[in-house]
Order: sequence, then C-alpha cells, then structure tokens
Amino acid sequence: MACRMTPPVHAPEFLASCGWPGAEIQPLAGDASFRRYFRVVDGGRSAVLMDAPPPHEDPRPFIAVAEWLASVGLSAPQILARDLDKGLLLLGDFGDWRLREILDDDPARERQLYELATDVLIHLHQHPPMPGLRSHGLDTWLDELMLFTDWYCPAVGIEVDAAAYRTAWTEVLGPVASDGLSPVTVLRDYHAENIMLVGDREGVGHFGLLDFQDAVAGHPAYDLASVLEDARRDVPEEIEQSMIDRYVAATGHGAAFEQAYWALAAQRNTRILGVFTRLWKRDNKPQYRRFQPRMWGLLERDLARPHLEPLRRWFDTNIAPEHRRDPWRQAA
Repeated sequence: MACRMTPPVHAPEFLASCGWPGAEIQPLAGDASFRRYFRVVDGGRSAVLMDAPPPHEDPRPFIAVAEWLASVGLSAPQILARDLDKGLLLLGDFGDWRLREILDDDPARERQLYELATDVLIHLHQHPPMPGLRSHGLDTWLDELMLFTDWYCPAVGIEVDAAAYRTAWTEVLGPVASDGLSPVTVLRDYHAENIMLVGDREGVGHFGLLDFQDAVAGHPAYDLASVLEDARRDVPEEIEQSMIDRYVAATGHGAAFEQAYWALAAQRNTRILGVFTRLWKRDNKPQYRRFQPRMWGLLERDLARPHLEPLRRWFDTNIAPEHRRDPWRQAA
C-alpha cells in the first residue's frame, strides 16, 4: 500500500506549473480503480491532487460532470488545474468531514443528514440529465447483473441456471424501464463515503459530491437506493422508508417510484456482490470480502417485496443459504 500511495513522478512539476511549488504531498485515498488522491499542503492552503493515469483512467468525464453539477447549484470539487496527458488534476479541498464517519460518531444526526442526502437528489432531479451521458436502462441493467453469475457463483463453487436468471430479472426490471418516469442524472456511487460535509455552505450545497465520473442518464430511484442501501454502513430501515416517502412527497412520483426503488436496489446489490468478488479475485483486493454479508442482508430484504417474487424464487432455487453470507464471514 505504501508503494501504491507514492505520489506520481510528474506531480512536483505539475504543481510547480500551477502555482504550488514545493508543496507537501500527503497520501489521502485510493479507490477501486486506478485513481489515487493526495492532499497538497502549502502553508495555510490545501488542495487535492487526483492521479488518474492514462491509459487506465481518463479524467475528462470527472471534469465535465463536476462542472455541470456546479452549474446546477450542487457542490463538486473545483478544477484548479489539469494536465490531461499525465492524468493529473488539482482540485478544491472539501476537508475531512466525510458523511460516513460523522454518522458513525453521531448516529443521532442520521435522520437530519439523510434528509439532506435525499434533498440533494430531489434538487438534482429537477434538472434534465446532463447532456451527453450514456443511457442506463434495461439492457445495461441486465448486462451488469452478469457480474454475479460470472464472478460470484464460481467463487463459491456453484453452477446456476443463467438463462432463468436473466429471464427473472427481465420480468422484474422490464416494468421499471417502461414506468414512464423521466431519466435523470444518476451519479451511480452516491453513498456515505463519497459525500463530504462542506462547512461554509448551506442547503444542498452543504454536501460535497465525489466519485461521479461514471454518471449516466437513468432512473430516478437508482441513486436513492445507492445511498440508503449502502454497502459500507447500515442505514436503519425506518429511515430508509422515511426517505423514500420524502422523495415521493417532493416529486409526486408515487407508487411507480417505490416499486422501481426496490427492484433497482436489488439490481444494484446483486451487481455489487459480483463486483466485490471480482475485485478480490481479479484485482487482488480481498478487503472487499468484508462487505458481502451486508450486501446479502440488503438483497434478501429487497427480495422479500411481493413484486420481486420471480427473483426470490430464482435465488431460493439456485443460491442455497450456505452460499450466501457464511462463506464471506469466514473469509473475512
């Protein structure tokens, strides 16, 4: 890990060219991709250095989405400087107040802060989708779900009926794709570890958004499910339902939205079970195994919904209880 968090070789030259000569470069974070982040400190000022090395990463989508989010009144990191050939960005620094740790330290604030997380989406969805985003609809949902059969099932040593799997998902997700709710900008990784609390801003601007470079034009229920069925922390069920009700009351979407919510939550949680397995098996990141028991708990809660019965039947037939949470608890 120490080697991985060594600053990129071109960082000093880049920082000098944008007015930060001799600044101290401190490790900040890595993520599931090739991107890495460093805090740059120079006297009383600080910024964040994103290392998105080509050809593995392209920082241009991040720049485009960041600038668009700011244009609609939300808080995304300001782009202070860029070198696209080297994959380096200098970003405004939101500080260290991440929603995850704030909630862990003070659970009494959960309702207040999840209300604000919901209000951010209400605000975002008042605007047409950002131009140029790829569509995130039925075909993409189904393709993403193959990560579960391609990676998860072999990892736990089982063979499943993949054709029936796709059929069951089509039966559940088809009505969501045709429910008539207009597409919105979907951030895709909207959760408590990608939200910063910006101390000098109020309202929806109080939440600083991160990790949105994979944004798509998709269903308005997706990001709400992302933040309320969080892979990395437990959200009380009563808060989850209250936030669904809050969103519905503000948007007027009604029953179609809530039906879509549970279906897309199940889709996302199943996909993540596959993604985290791939991160372990292909990318040598075994730390992601520790999230799998929570993912199963969320998925099983989703599958209990009556309109997800075709999926529940497939899972009960193909994935026995001993191939769900237990292998991951032992591995972790």
